[in-house]
Amino acid sequence: MIADQLVISNKDENVSLKRDRNSESPKRSIAKSISWRIIGTLDTIIISWIITGTLTLAFSIGVVELVTKMLLYFFHERIWNTIGWGK
Repeated sequence: MIADQLVISNKDENVSLKRDRNSESPKRSIAKSISWRIIGTLDTIIISWIITGTLTLAFSIGVVELVTKMLLYFFHERIWNTIGWGK
């Protein structure tokens, strides 16, 4: 959710716009996205290190995973935006 999102409320035939107080700020969403991506990539690096036993290879896998997951997520979101189900 975006904090600047507006909600229309209808009271006594006066239509007014007010801020959605349940939404979070865009800065918070960005911070959460970055922190989640860091956690996911660290998880991949640790698992890769355990499996391969090579830290350099584990970091290489982690970097590739970081880029590919961001690209996959972008296209995943774009495809879901074309689907009308649940909107």
